[in-house]
Amino acid sequence: QVQLVESGGGLVQAGGSLRLSCTASGRTFSNYPMGWFRQAPGKEREFVVANNWLGGNAYYSDYADSVKGRFTVSRDKSKNTLYLQMNSLKPEDTAVYYCAAGTLRTSNANARDYDYWGQGTQVTVSS
Repeated sequence: QVQLVESGGGLVQAGGSLRLSCTASGRTFSNYPMGWFRQAPGKEREFVVANNWLGGNAYYSDYADSVKGRFTVSRDKSKNTLYLQMNSLKPEDTAVYYCAAGTLRTSNANARDYDYWGQGTQVTVSS
């Protein structure tokens, strides 16, 4: 049974930083796409970043324009874990953040490309 478990959310002031983690169990996603999405109250789930395997230890990432330059995704293959380093946080970043993993060759902003989802972790940025 595949599970994705997120952690690292919390309350932070604007301008602060948080690091989210997503650990997968039940299968390895080293060679498959993983990503982060978020959903703010009253809004639809939106894409944050996709992380796709290029081969070997290489990955490439696509970021939503709203987080480019502030958020950085990374992966620890040995721990089957995806990270999201979030810097210069803004109140509009407040949302539940979801980790996702897919089984296609590549996945990007389309949530339907991802087969597995975590339960979400709350990020709240105060002004």
